[in-house]
Amino acid sequence: MKKLLSILLTAMMSVSVLAGCSSGGSTGTSSSNKSNDKVYTLKMSTQLNDGSPFVESFKAWAEAVKERTDGKLLIEVYPSAALGSDEDVIEQALEGVNVAVLTDGGRMSNYVSDIGIINAAYIGDNYEEMIKITESETFKGWVDELSSQHGIEVLNFGWYDGPRHFLTNKPIKSPADLTNMLIRTPGADVWSKSIAALGATPASLGWNDVYNGVQTKVIDGAEGQTSASYPARLYEVLKYMSKTGHIQLMNGIIVGEKWFSTLPEEYQTILKEECAKAAAEASKVVMEKASEYEAEMAKNGMTIIEADEIDIAAFKEAAEKAYEDLGYVELRQKIYEEIGK
Repeated sequence: MKKLLSILLTAMMSVSVLAGCSSGGSTGTSSSNKSNDKVYTLKMSTQLNDGSPFVESFKAWAEAVKERTDGKLLIEVYPSAALGSDEDVIEQALEGVNVAVLTDGGRMSNYVSDIGIINAAYIGDNYEEMIKITESETFKGWVDELSSQHGIEVLNFGWYDGPRHFLTNKPIKSPADLTNMLIRTPGADVWSKSIAALGATPASLGWNDVYNGVQTKVIDGAEGQTSASYPARLYEVLKYMSKTGHIQLMNGIIVGEKWFSTLPEEYQTILKEECAKAAAEASKVVMEKASEYEAEMAKNGMTIIEADEIDIAAFKEAAEKAYEDLGYVELRQKIYEEIGK
């Protein structure tokens, strides 16, 4: 009898253990389903105004990502520096905050110095050349280094915002015309040295502060692309846009590796694929709208000085000093060999 009871007790214990294992497996499945229901949110920051083609493309990117992830990855767009300066947002991204920012090679050169050459004066003459640079093996190496060494994940660096020109209250036709003029430019070294080499005195100021800066005579003017200058209504406070085209503005969108690594791999792929598509479309719109924006600026009283009225050769020659100061002379040659220029 005791033997029978012992057998029955052992059998009951085995059933209990099996039931416990079964219960654990069920809980694991439930947890997995719950994980699949998680919604991720990314806050997209830019200094550009709401009327910028890029801002519209950010919204289109958000819609595409939302659709492909069934609403599980959402992008919220914050224009006009609503989340703070680019530098502040980059710091937040590095700390793991769910933010993305439209940035440039100049700011990224604080982490990988050579990448700043993408924003050096006259490194490229048009969109096609700039895209070739971003697709070169050298540039890809910088992107890898940003991720592996500095925790910065580049989603795409093909956001072309057009050529930058000088916006002032007097005509600019040669480097000498910029003497003693305080011109707003981003604060990174490559920007400052490039603008200084072209003859101006660079002044670091937030883009959204340019309008008031000119009004209060804190600065004498700015340099920028029409897709940003027109929405910012700079034609109301500056009389001339001299089309020097000294910088072909190629931007990138970055996030922090800490946040990016929390996304499922599928979402990481979708985020990058749709960012590349949006970048290509935005670049196309920028180029198509350039003449329209110029016409509107002229209609509102701004005088547009065309490139054939400007000594572009003198500006290109002056720009050489920046390459020497930044140590970019040999690097430029290497890139030109890679892209066949």
